[in-house]
Amino acid sequence: MTKIGKTAGRLALLTAVSSVALGSAWAQDSDLEARVEALEAKLDKIIERLDDEHQTLTPAETESVRDAVRLIKTSASAPKEFGETPPEQILANRPQGFVSGDTEVKYGGFIKLDASLTEFTAGELPTNSLGRDFYIPGTIPVGGDGGDPVIDFNPRESRYFFGFNTKHGKHKIGGKIELDFQVTNDGNERVSNSFSPRMRQAFITIDNWLLGQTWSTFQDVSALPDNLDFIGPTEGTVFERQPMIRYTKGPFQIALEQPETEITSSTGGRMLPGDDLLPDLALRYNKKGAFGHLTVAGLFRQLKASEDMTANGADTALGWGVSGSGKIKLGKKDDLRFMATYGDGIGRYVGVNIVNDAAFDPDGDLETIQTTSGFVSLRHFWNDQWRSNLTLGYFNADNPVALTSGAVTDTVTSLHANLIYSLTSKIDIGAEYIRADRELENGAEGAMNKLQFSARYGF
Repeated sequence: MTKIGKTAGRLALLTAVSSVALGSAWAQDSDLEARVEALEAKLDKIIERLDDEHQTLTPAETESVRDAVRLIKTSASAPKEFGETPPEQILANRPQGFVSGDTEVKYGGFIKLDASLTEFTAGELPTNSLGRDFYIPGTIPVGGDGGDPVIDFNPRESRYFFGFNTKHGKHKIGGKIELDFQVTNDGNERVSNSFSPRMRQAFITIDNWLLGQTWSTFQDVSALPDNLDFIGPTEGTVFERQPMIRYTKGPFQIALEQPETEITSSTGGRMLPGDDLLPDLALRYNKKGAFGHLTVAGLFRQLKASEDMTANGADTALGWGVSGSGKIKLGKKDDLRFMATYGDGIGRYVGVNIVNDAAFDPDGDLETIQTTSGFVSLRHFWNDQWRSNLTLGYFNADNPVALTSGAVTDTVTSLHANLIYSLTSKIDIGAEYIRADRELENGAEGAMNKLQFSARYGF
């Protein structure tokens, strides 16, 4: 083989790898996979031509090139392959990973510390209360006397995930498991402040199918605001993770998800029959483009009360909901995020279960509870390192007061304003102010004022 031939072969090979890299970097989500596969086919033809011209690559050289292609492809497609990435992970770093044979392995997460000073105007929450770790509308005290402000340090939002993608014959197989330390009960602030991990997500994918636990198909994770609080405008947000079977075809998704009926008692308490027979049905359509993205989702549920709950025996009712959400780009970096949701009998899906799904009427039949909720959030970049977000949230429930008593939530509103500094591409430091107001059907009111400092490192 001549030096000219070797050089030409190497240049051809380098061109192929570079084409894969550039194609992967510039391709949109909709055609990324097709571009990568086409470029891989070109690479195969180049290698065949080199062989025909007796410019044979060694097995080690061939495998090195293929490894490079797999790494480039994995890096370019990681967010799509491993499920939606919540915007609270605003540190836009590619997950770490490696390739072993035909399997692409990814791992990543972040470490976060929250320090907050919180004041409740109509009562107090005990130490270790979840309502002091992050904003949960239903925990805001109402109708009492305000207490002194309290300070809390909280690293529990820190999380870690591990995932993989591979091929078996013509089938594409993937999976992901994600852990964090939120809402576990075994820690204390006296000595160790230790908290056990909990499972957030755990699913496998087979071609267009997803089986396992992840974000509800009714929820648009990509529209969540860039807030320092764990969720942000919780009362205006569809927020649900649960086991499901989901099928995706292009922009359309359909899923059968975990059912769970929640009923409000005549004293305002919560009852869980546990007799659900049919899974919740969720439908969704996603539209992506240069403008950003828009999502429309629908939810249909059978609510069921067990036979021993009323004198009339078991009863069922139809629950349903619609939600529209999105993120609209404003200039190069700024954006407007929003969500609007209306439903009847979907209480557990909205605002971390501010109200329940239904109540019993005088005849012992289920009467569904209507809810209206939403948020709007404007994100503005002052420069490459500084950004701010202004967010407003809203929730209202049409409770049948004669059936639930007045001790249930009627309306919640909130305002969130923050300033975030990106020290590096992996480190965010910021401060956020939250004002939230809650009112019950009987007129009892309460508010929360919270100043939060956060630092987060993504890996």
